[in-house]
Amino acid sequence: MMKAFIYGGGTILTENITEHPAKDDLVIAADSGYLNARALGERVDVLIGDLDSLGSASVPDGIELIQLECEKDCTDTQAALEIAIERGYDDIVIIGGLGTRLDHSLSSMGILADMKARGIHCYITNGYNRIRYLENDSLLVPKTGYKYLSLLALDKICKGVSAEGCKYPLKNAKITRNNQFAVSNEIDGNVALVSVRKGAMLVIESRD
Repeated sequence: MMKAFIYGGGTILTENITEHPAKDDLVIAADSGYLNARALGERVDVLIGDLDSLGSASVPDGIELIQLECEKDCTDTQAALEIAIERGYDDIVIIGGLGTRLDHSLSSMGILADMKARGIHCYITNGYNRIRYLENDSLLVPKTGYKYLSLLALDKICKGVSAEGCKYPLKNAKITRNNQFAVSNEIDGNVALVSVRKGAMLVIESRD
């Protein structure tokens, strides 16, 4: 798999970002995500966006710049994803993209469903949370610096939900969008196995 890193805006907890691009990975900053990449000491290969939230930051020579119109039918993060996919990358980490703008946060989380449907492996982290999308599938979640593990139903009903290796194990449970009870679980050992037989969920690791 070819891996790309996309840095979005929003507040990040830099000391808890453990994902860092390797030499051959593609690194894209979506508008003010450039500031987050810079705060983490990462290089940027491509800067894309309408640059409305970049402020007075100067962009060094050597970075490919793709300027978008202010009025457009996608977010800067979505545009960055399209660039990565067009260039053949099928394993994408989004860093940032979550913050005080709830609409932008929800939009970023909605991206995960689109990536899954297109066969792209993708997750989002800002150091406070790490978010994955799970649909009719299973997922291994290693224990890291995140304390809590929550499963949130996106479909009206999620059936056959299991969480093994957790403080509060689930086995063949049913979680509904109106009764989100699988929140603030904790991983007991080194890894948890989360699965859902039918339905779509967000698997969210949280620090606090």
